Amino acid sequence: MEDVSNLAFRKIAKRIAEPGLMFTEFVSAMAIHHGAMKTLRKMRVDPAERPLGIQIFGADPEIMAETARIAEECGADLVDINMGCWVPKVCKTGSGAALLKDPDLAERIVAAVVKAVRVPVTVKVRAGWDYSLFAAPDLARRFEGVGAQMLTLHARFAKQGFEGEADWRLVGELRRAISIPLVGNGDVRTPADALRLLAETGCGGVMVGRAAISNPWALARIAAAIAGRPEPAPPTARDRIETAIEHAETMIALEADVDSFSAARALPEDEYRRAENRAIRSLRAQLPLYIKGEPGASVVRGRLSTCSTLDELREICETLLVAA
Repeated sequence: MEDVSNLAFRKIAKRIAEPGLMFTEFVSAMAIHHGAMKTLRKMRVDPAERPLGIQIFGADPEIMAETARIAEECGADLVDINMGCWVPKVCKTGSGAALLKDPDLAERIVAAVVKAVRVPVTVKVRAGWDYSLFAAPDLARRFEGVGAQMLTLHARFAKQGFEGEADWRLVGELRRAISIPLVGNGDVRTPADALRLLAETGCGGVMVGRAAISNPWALARIAAAIAGRPEPAPPTARDRIETAIEHAETMIALEADVDSFSAARALPEDEYRRAENRAIRSLRAQLPLYIKGEPGASVVRGRLSTCSTLDELREICETLLVAA
């Protein structure tokens, strides 16, 4: 969820769906150690979005502990350690899912982070590195033993990436292996999926990832189903468009390092334009998803994926409403 579950989207998700717990996009401990300001900005916490977990990744116990302390100082309600990312650029550093192949180092990292902070420490894992070994139960018991307070299992092996189907039976097996809370993750797209995962595995919570990208209304439907509330009304085309524009405006403020879009717009014109361009370009893959399935969406999808200004985004969105 890198470049997706940033502060801009989390604020929208909180307003529309009111999820019980959200996580930041993952934060490189090594980048924080070397003072990368762009990475440090990923740790920004808005009080309105809490409770919030800051997710960190790395392969050095001391540097992970250092980053965890910074996360706590930034306002994290918990620190989550990512041991599930299978992307090669992460794994080649020994981080993410690569730690599934080195349980001793993985355990030392969790122990170091637990000792470094006062807030709860949680861990997200995959089922294992490949099909040869369901590593999660042994790892989970080790993590529980050194103080981890919750586990999340993405029910695929690292070698799968996102291919194939998540094997929810593995969530049930892991549930029986540990006593701390377990969250199930993988292929949860609808309220029915979430309820079935809970019923079939006995896990205590459900994590939604890719299905929520530019679709906070899916989160709202899932959250309502779990809580036993009536399903919320589906968004109108206007709702979708206004939310896409809200996302863009909030991203511009974040890129400008100010508190609001109005503050960003008050900046010198060249400074505002640089922030605007970075923000809109960063959202090119997500903006078309806001209008997916709407009448006329296919006509403007290409334009959304190449736009670079807020005015252009608004003009494209108005074209969609006319087409509808």
